[in-house]
Amino acid sequence: MKILMVLTSHDQLGNTGKPTGFWLEEFAAPYYVFKDAGAEITLASPKGGQPPIDPKSDEPANQTEAMARFKSDPAAQKELANTVRLSEVKADGFDTVFYPGGHGPMWDLVNDQDSIALIESFYNAGKPIALVCHAPGVLRKVTHQGQPLVKGKRVTGFANSEEEAVHLTEVVPFLVEDELKRLGGLYEKAGDWIDFTILDGRLITGQNPASSGSAAKKLLKLLNS
Repeated sequence: MKILMVLTSHDQLGNTGKPTGFWLEEFAAPYYVFKDAGAEITLASPKGGQPPIDPKSDEPANQTEAMARFKSDPAAQKELANTVRLSEVKADGFDTVFYPGGHGPMWDLVNDQDSIALIESFYNAGKPIALVCHAPGVLRKVTHQGQPLVKGKRVTGFANSEEEAVHLTEVVPFLVEDELKRLGGLYEKAGDWIDFTILDGRLITGQNPASSGSAAKKLLKLLNS
């Protein structure tokens, strides 16, 4: 089983002067779900090399088992430091693609032509795709048969109330919940910070960091069915 994970290269939180990137738990939890299932994992990002970790995701209150495991895993750290350039990656040869979130993807991956084409080629080839937290926003310009990919599908992603709770409603370029609804997605959510993942056909979306492990498990189950 070959799984591609796509991470952001964007490290600036809008015009705040603060850093951002990907959310560490949303990478670490799925990474080990896939690793423990014996999958071969390839990591990619728009710029290649080390993608930026959102420092907030590594604060003491946000530590998880998967993150602790990552920090004592030199092989995984080396892999993350050497992501391949997204422009060099094709859907052929992979069974699926997984997008961790964090705020970074809302600035780069959402408009990245390589990313848009990649998701479309996975989906058109009948392969499942999974995105968690802010990453469902990356589907903003992704289409299928001339319509937004999410149109008419049950989806979730970082809720407006969660964005409000982290005081970034006015900073982000758009709100994931609002955008998924605007595109015709049938948006659903659980309570803030609750593990909530939706599978609709070949599309898997997770609401927030807590949903990253369950999204990965749903994806594995789908691949094995």
